[in-house]
Amino acid sequence: MIRMIRSKAFRRIVLFSAAAVLFLSVRALWWEPSSLIIVERTIPLQHWHAEHAGLKIAVMSDLHVGAPHFDIARLRDVVSLTNEQKPDLIVILGDFLIQGVLGGTFVPPEPIADELSALQAPLGVVAVLGNHDWWFDGERMRRALMSAGIKVLADQSLRMIYKDQPFWLMGLDDLWTRGSHVQRTLAAIHDNEPIIAITHNPDIFPDIPQRVTLTLAGHTHGGQINLPLIGRPATPSKFGQRFAYGLIEEQGRKLFVTSGVGTSIVPVRFRVKPEIVILTLVPEE
Repeated sequence: MIRMIRSKAFRRIVLFSAAAVLFLSVRALWWEPSSLIIVERTIPLQHWHAEHAGLKIAVMSDLHVGAPHFDIARLRDVVSLTNEQKPDLIVILGDFLIQGVLGGTFVPPEPIADELSALQAPLGVVAVLGNHDWWFDGERMRRALMSAGIKVLADQSLRMIYKDQPFWLMGLDDLWTRGSHVQRTLAAIHDNEPIIAITHNPDIFPDIPQRVTLTLAGHTHGGQINLPLIGRPATPSKFGQRFAYGLIEEQGRKLFVTSGVGTSIVPVRFRVKPEIVILTLVPEE
């Protein structure tokens, strides 16, 4: 009798374990990678014009078009969903392409740029390139985006006017493939207006001075996997999880890192959903 009870208990444990593994596998390999959420954040900023209170920036990164669950049709959905948020400005933080993603199908720059040309914002659409773009052909990716009406900044800045007041958008090229040129890029900005830096890799953040109001980055994918108690063990950063995701504040400087949209290397996400971020910027009280 005792053996029968133990045998039944063991079978229940095995069945429960198998069901749990199946559930987690479906979640990590299909449900989360194929989902997409809108994340809304309000960030108070020092040295931000009162007239610029409420400026909405749509932030997307790491599209990796061609990865499993993210084809051209899915990109079209991303564009439509972003436009529905009616942002004032759209920034795309690099890694439009895939290379070597399991189960992926490579999509060249031109059809990606063609779909992104439908993005709409009064202040325009501005991009930087990522390491995967440069590993393939950064100049070809840049030309495709520029032909689609998307400005691409490579250690360059744009002066923007919103409600009759200026701010600067400073685009820093990819750290891994192009190096850090923060001071040289800043030197071209001669006034004392607010500066938003956009870049692919957040590891450049320690080089960013307090003169920059806010830095936006992608690249990490939020680690793609966020385990309870352990965190994000697979973050592609020399700083580990320090710049993995979300709003980071250090010595009065602010960095926001998005988890991005697509997947890289392994098409898995667990507790890190693909996202489009809508940032509302307000002056710090």
